[in-house]
Amino acid sequence: GWPASASALANTLLSQGCSGAFQHAAREQSAASIRSTVLASAAQCYAIEGSYPASISHLEDVYGLAINRNDYTVNYEWFADNVPPTVTVVAR
Repeated sequence: GWPASASALANTLLSQGCSGAFQHAAREQSAASIRSTVLASAAQCYAIEGSYPASISHLEDVYGLAINRNDYTVNYEWFADNVPPTVTVVAR
């Protein structure tokens, strides 16, 4: 069999790899959740004001949307008052 130190090293590397994969999946899930929240806030604005907001700052200022910009980059693309925005969220 393997010497104990080699086995311990293999277990450590395996657990770190799994931990990294889990963290990546969790960050991707959080990014998807942020995107859904931004789109829901935009839909709420449309229902109340009759148009989609031209900028994400309107959602932050008027609807209380809060985004963790230290960990995520949010791209909000507005096209027209009656067309839902395109929103992409990427973990940094």
